[in-house]
Amino acid sequence: MAEPSKVLHFRNVGSEISEEDLSQLVRPFGKVIKLVMLRAKNQALVQMQDLASARSVVEYYENAQANVRGRNVYIQFSSHTELTVPEQSGQPRRQHEQDSLPNRILLVTIHNPLYPITVDVLHQVFSPYGFVEKIVTFQKTAGVQALVQFSSQQGAMQARNTVQGRNIYDGCCTLDIQFSNLSELQVQLNNDRTRDYTNASLPPDSGMPFYGENGNIYGMQPAVSRPVPYQQMPLGGSSAAAAMFGGVLPPGISGSNDRSTLIVSNLNAEQMDADKLFNLFSNYGNILRIKFLHNKPDHALVQMGDGLQAELAVHFLKGALLFGIRMEVNYSKHSQINPSSDTHDYSCSNLNRFNRNVSKNLRYCCAPTKMIHVSSLPNDATEVDITAHLAPHGNITEAKVFEANGKKQALVLFESEEEATEALVCKHASLFQGQTIRLAFSKSTAV
Repeated sequence: MAEPSKVLHFRNVGSEISEEDLSQLVRPFGKVIKLVMLRAKNQALVQMQDLASARSVVEYYENAQANVRGRNVYIQFSSHTELTVPEQSGQPRRQHEQDSLPNRILLVTIHNPLYPITVDVLHQVFSPYGFVEKIVTFQKTAGVQALVQFSSQQGAMQARNTVQGRNIYDGCCTLDIQFSNLSELQVQLNNDRTRDYTNASLPPDSGMPFYGENGNIYGMQPAVSRPVPYQQMPLGGSSAAAAMFGGVLPPGISGSNDRSTLIVSNLNAEQMDADKLFNLFSNYGNILRIKFLHNKPDHALVQMGDGLQAELAVHFLKGALLFGIRMEVNYSKHSQINPSSDTHDYSCSNLNRFNRNVSKNLRYCCAPTKMIHVSSLPNDATEVDITAHLAPHGNITEAKVFEANGKKQALVLFESEEEATEALVCKHASLFQGQTIRLAFSKSTAV
């Protein structure tokens, strides 16, 4: 390893990363004197103002992975002690010392937004550094952006210096923070896109969180499978996870688990298959892949979208009774399920329930209940029709069809949780009068 030096050596600097990106990565630790991009080698050299600043950069990123525009960047001391930057066209190379004037409003760009960016998530990120008065999120060509207004300039400066260049989630949602030139944010609605924390009386609307380029949390719309994020735990751990539940985690949920692959055992091998497992586990998160074990046909691996979703599945499904057997759900020693001929890939499935309304769906999570909620029903569906469709799986004591938000839905009460669970695994995503219906456990105790 090179001796400590004012000059830092950056590796894995892709073509999408600019000089300004690197400058902003280290600027919280001190003044940048010179910067040289070595494009042919995907490397860069950055000279800090003094050795103490350079040490701070290296020490900080030894414990926190530097990530720029979704790419991990590696930083170490350079063998150079000084950089000699040649002049170009008679003009010295531009130094990256300038910055917007400090202000209490931050302009935040979120690169590689694979997870939904709501005001609640941003509030969890920025509120530890001062009172956040207002947040406004919007979509630009640069990605998802937000304006975050603090009550004081000091809070904004501390937030920028602390979280600049960090990821909200592991490997994605990278924060690029500048000072805004605005003096006051105008907020008229309190919803997922805009929030005035000084005026709780503002009305909401149907504002939805922003997603990545393909319109959903994992970018799963293309028909061709492609890599998706694994083990995405948020910055701030359980605090940011709690934001997804409206501020409070359910009892028994830590929000800090980082394992996303589960081992499910004690299954009824004759009755269960990958699609039925998908129908059950997708109540707790998006499913990426499922694989039954050849040597143990009553065992299967289930890879969830992230550690929080996996923790919910373990918590709520452990010991659930299905097809006469209590199944076991635990964390697997495998970090992921590799694609193979016997692996069922659901990463592109539009049946995944958490592609939209993530926070809302998380708050609906519960253990199997006797009550099943049925949605996406045809407009002319009746209690008799839906009862006949689900009756093969158990005794139905009551059913009610109703309309909510202009859509026909139903509540169906079974005699036992096991019967309701069987109906869900067998009839979720089934065709009913020409439409694909969706089933979920309901927390309602009466029809």
